[in-house]
Amino acid sequence: MIPEHPLSLVTGASSGIGAAFAEALAARGHDLVLTARRADRMHALAARLHQQYGCTPTVLPVDLSTDAAPQHLHEALLERGLHVDWLINNAGYGVPGGFIANAWPIHAQFLQVLVTAPIELAWRLLPGMRERGYGRIVNVASLAGLVPGTAGHTLYAPAKAMLIKFSEGLALENRGHGVNVCALCPGFTRTEFHDVTGTRTVMNRLPGFAWQTAEAVAREGIAAVERGAPVHVSGRVNRVIKTVFKLLPDRLAFRLSAREAKRYRSADGAQP
Repeated sequence: MIPEHPLSLVTGASSGIGAAFAEALAARGHDLVLTARRADRMHALAARLHQQYGCTPTVLPVDLSTDAAPQHLHEALLERGLHVDWLINNAGYGVPGGFIANAWPIHAQFLQVLVTAPIELAWRLLPGMRERGYGRIVNVASLAGLVPGTAGHTLYAPAKAMLIKFSEGLALENRGHGVNVCALCPGFTRTEFHDVTGTRTVMNRLPGFAWQTAEAVAREGIAAVERGAPVHVSGRVNRVIKTVFKLLPDRLAFRLSAREAKRYRSADGAQP
């Protein structure tokens, strides 16, 4: 049964796609739990969404790069009597540079945020969704998880591919329990992502039609999970790219991906 005011937990909610999801869900009548590291931004967002949409927001600052963070977040929800109906696993970032150019703890924290934390949150929140007969899980993956990997940001595409495959299996397991699961795969999105990784100048070489807004990505993600799509690539351009790479022979697809990546990224993380 769909609750009158579903409760949505959004990770990485302080900016970008996460903030766009929070606003889109608040506009649909959802109450919110916002979590990220930057508490000041989340409090500002929560105040604005409450004033604009009348939703009830809860801010829970959490650093998902720590092993215990998903458990602590779940415990904080239980202490407040909050039962999550929608889980938006959006938190993520990129680690620029080649694989051995970064210390292992940097990679370990990256994998914790992009792979382990979203999977553990789904594991912890899914039983309640199934018991209530209603739930939605959106795992924000990437078009990168559907095309050949490239040099630099070496773990990003594999992490997103893991989320995609996880979402497919979880969707099949839960389609008879009122719970829809979707891996949302955006391409280039206008957020702070490339500012954080120091690649904004290079990425600005891309033509305007290659980009989507965070708001457009969030709208497509909500529509996709509602209709029960286990995987959704947002944006027409990105869907064309996915189709082209799917149809090409593996060797040619790999060469094309490597050639195009060199225009915007180098293996050691320096701007070309």
